[in-house]
Amino acid sequence: MQKKWWHGKTAYQIYPKSFLDTNGDGIGDLRGIISKLDYLKDLGVDIVWLSPIYVSPLADQGYDIADYYNIDPRFGTMEDMDELLSEAKKRDMYILMDLVVNHCSDEHEWFKKACEDPDGPYGKFFYIKDIVDGKYPCNWRSYFGGPVWEPLPGHPDKCYLHVFHKKQPDLNWENPALREEVYKMINWWLDKGLAGFRIDAIINIKKALPFRDYPADRDDGLSDIGKMLHEAKGVGEFLGEMRDRCFKPHDAFTVGEVFNEKAEELPDFIGDNGYFSTMFDFAETVFGGSQAGWHEASGCSPDDYRNCVFGTQKKIGDIGYISNIIENHDEPRGVSRYIPEGEATVTAKKLLATVYFNVKGLPWIYQGQEIGMENIPVSSIDEVDDISSIDNYKVALEAGVAPETALHFVEMYGRDNARTPFQWTSGENAGFTTGTPWLRVNPNKSEINLADEQADPDSLFNYYKKLIALRKSPEYAETLVYGGFEPYLADVPRVMAYFREGADKRLLILANYQKEARELPLPEGERKAVLSNLPEVGFTESGVFLEGYQAVILEI
Repeated sequence: MQKKWWHGKTAYQIYPKSFLDTNGDGIGDLRGIISKLDYLKDLGVDIVWLSPIYVSPLADQGYDIADYYNIDPRFGTMEDMDELLSEAKKRDMYILMDLVVNHCSDEHEWFKKACEDPDGPYGKFFYIKDIVDGKYPCNWRSYFGGPVWEPLPGHPDKCYLHVFHKKQPDLNWENPALREEVYKMINWWLDKGLAGFRIDAIINIKKALPFRDYPADRDDGLSDIGKMLHEAKGVGEFLGEMRDRCFKPHDAFTVGEVFNEKAEELPDFIGDNGYFSTMFDFAETVFGGSQAGWHEASGCSPDDYRNCVFGTQKKIGDIGYISNIIENHDEPRGVSRYIPEGEATVTAKKLLATVYFNVKGLPWIYQGQEIGMENIPVSSIDEVDDISSIDNYKVALEAGVAPETALHFVEMYGRDNARTPFQWTSGENAGFTTGTPWLRVNPNKSEINLADEQADPDSLFNYYKKLIALRKSPEYAETLVYGGFEPYLADVPRVMAYFREGADKRLLILANYQKEARELPLPEGERKAVLSNLPEVGFTESGVFLEGYQAVILEI
């Protein structure tokens, strides 16, 4: 694996709509991000990914793009974006944007022209097919529920494909003219000074053609689209072309949102000549899920979480560099997901931070994670904004689940959990806005907020700063960035432990992933405590005594 400039960095995701509002309209904006660059620099962040800020009707919170070349006025102006790029550069920080090119918005000029003339050049930018005898071309189910086909506006005899929301028509990557337009746009942004992209839902750009039905897996007669993706071949031709035409000439940093990849394809995705610089590890994210809906999900226990992380580390090896997360804008809060219900203390949150942050790969922090933001209570589906949550709630009710139980699954898995406004203070609207926030603030803002944590040297926020500083320290950087990974005590329940071994240092990350204290064995030899989430490290003759949810980093 070739060493890259970004390997030793720390990355941070911003969901702009919920980060900081500076004009009182209840929506976060670019000026809010600019004003907090020093905060991010102080935390130790180097790379910042912005979820979409392009012009959009926000049917799917900006992942439905109506104009790839302009900033949505809700978030600011292109002048604001230029200032953000300039100010970030002054601080040796790198800005990424979301690259959303599996689909665009139905309000994009391309789609409008396709509706005017389905047989014309822009009609070929999309998948537009005839409706024959009232039947769609195939029975795939969209990610947000319902068929992937929708009647084409103005043409009741035709339909268009959308694997996500009906306002997100899929782009036809089989068309070279479409690809040229996409590459032109990517290079325009990179020439402007963008460091690179997070690449959204990219596996979906390749369909298994011709369209055909798959066995139905619900009473709606539709099939999970994953069955099609499993059969789709040749996405690498598109991704390699995009790499060579756009990313390579700019030495751009790219992180792929990749699901359904095959093990043998990993070198193609993130090897030395991979399509992307890195890709996110979603093993624990998808673990326990069910095609039937959230009400059938089994959750992810501490042992499940450990096994998922270790599985990815083994699978990746030295092929490339993975990106490690515990949450993002599409997922519930990590501390509410990977710590058992009722046990998410500050100590437990520090444990989760310790074990995920120090495995091999690039660590990512999602906004609010560094202060331990949690899932938000839901008392009515009317409080929910997320279209995926609303669909899953409906699916649960249709399956006979009681409304209060269906709401609980929304609380557990809904995307609103990550999208509630950042809790800057304990004051009105958590300091996010002087207006009415677009999405309600979590009522626990008095207990969890940045202002209080900055003032508390023992807070989760200050612990994240220690983790970041340790990974960048001259003494341990080589080991934590490039050192080998070896599981330890992998069969012991509610323990997550592993070695990171460099040329001249050997570190053991050891976590007691439960409420009860216990003694755990250590290898023979000298041992030194490098970092602990509790004040004392109780070494014994044969090992170490750890309190409940204590995590330690030891030099062995």
